[in-house]
Amino acid sequence: QVRLVESGGDLVQPGGSLRLSCAASENISSTFRMGWYRQSPGKARELVTAIFSHGQTTYVDSVKGRFTISRDNAKNTLYLLMNSLKPEDTAVYYCNAFSVRPSYNTWGQGNQVTVSS
Repeated sequence: QVRLVESGGDLVQPGGSLRLSCAASENISSTFRMGWYRQSPGKARELVTAIFSHGQTTYVDSVKGRFTISRDNAKNTLYLLMNSLKPEDTAVYYCNAFSVRPSYNTWGQGNQVTVSS
């Protein structure tokens, strides 16, 4: 089963940018769906963005036009570029890999992103 290790979380000012990385222990090019979730205190974990094996991407409305998900198959790494960050983007961000064959639903350890002046 694939293992995921995240990096890149930090404290950033409103309007700033940040890039999260998620390094996978094996090839992710055929993984059905790779995604980024986030969870704020007192709120449910939500899917922020995902990229499918065929390249299609999806974004939650609140981040459209600001966040970009990408995947480097040669490096087995998933990225999340976050621009124009807002205080409401503050959360723990989790990388996720979902596969049907073989079957697994794997999470990274989580990275804190704090947007504050």
